[in-house]
Amino acid sequence: MVTGGAGFIGSTLVRELLKEGARPIVFDIFSSGDMRNLKGLEDRIKIIKGDITHKGFRQVLEKNDVEYVFNLVAEPYIPHCYNRPLRFFEVNANGAINVLFASKHAGVKRIVQYSSSEVYGSAKYVPMDELHSTLPLSTYAVSKLAADRLCYTFYHEQKIPVVILRQFNVFGPRETHPYIVPEIITQLSKGNKLKLGNIKSRRDLTFVEDAAKGAIALMKSKGTDGQVFNLGTGKDWSVKEIAEILGKLMGHKRIKIVLDKTRLRPLDVSVLKCDASKIRRLTGWKPIVPMEDGLRKTIADFKSHGCKWIWETKISAEKDVWRDKKDRLRKIDLDYK
Repeated sequence: MVTGGAGFIGSTLVRELLKEGARPIVFDIFSSGDMRNLKGLEDRIKIIKGDITHKGFRQVLEKNDVEYVFNLVAEPYIPHCYNRPLRFFEVNANGAINVLFASKHAGVKRIVQYSSSEVYGSAKYVPMDELHSTLPLSTYAVSKLAADRLCYTFYHEQKIPVVILRQFNVFGPRETHPYIVPEIITQLSKGNKLKLGNIKSRRDLTFVEDAAKGAIALMKSKGTDGQVFNLGTGKDWSVKEIAEILGKLMGHKRIKIVLDKTRLRPLDVSVLKCDASKIRRLTGWKPIVPMEDGLRKTIADFKSHGCKWIWETKISAEKDVWRDKKDRLRKIDLDYK
């Protein structure tokens, strides 16, 4: 089972699992995930709409004879956590507890819990290994670190077979949130002017297919329960460098970057650069898609969908729904008067 399997990384993981001969079950609430991400796979997978925070999750696992769980469900977009901190903890921490106990009672053989490099905070040294101190700088990161510690202690206290995957930044087709790469692509599709926040921050970016293969390699590994593993390339780029590369790939001779203060975070992570030597030693995994090749594939996917990301069409739909609600409320108000 891939919880969050209709999302960005999840839908790619499902595709890679099919190549492995697995029988993937997608479990998703379809808030940010979308059926369009699973287009062409419908006859080869099972899709269940549901919420990992609900008690009935255990019955879903038992009924479908689930052997392995990749838990990708999360509230993942950091700018949203400032306004919805309780929701982030409900899904990212409490949801993880429910997945762990449901999996234990359903006899699941192993869980890969998706964590994030954000739990480290900004780098004290680079590259960052699994022993790097944790100092999360957002509610999102705190909630993911809480889930990490739950997994660690539940492995020792409850003997739940779980491995923690700390994923550094990922990019590629079927993005479901306006992260830095899709946001820059969207802006550059309209011209050479960019409105960005902290252009000096540096990130380690892994192409999504490479990331999914790393997660599968970790699931197959032996003797790793209760441990933490980083996944990333070991290379980092500044936001400015990423923008310049994308500008070139999208045909702009030069780009103009304007500071947009509304895009600055209250607390920002300056540098994230991964040391993935632990998972490489254990599984032999290493990223194979070069940065620019991955960006070309991402741009091509964007163009093939009419130069719109799924998250853009969802935002438009939400605005239409809200407009309808406001019209109905206005009518009710007028009728009352």
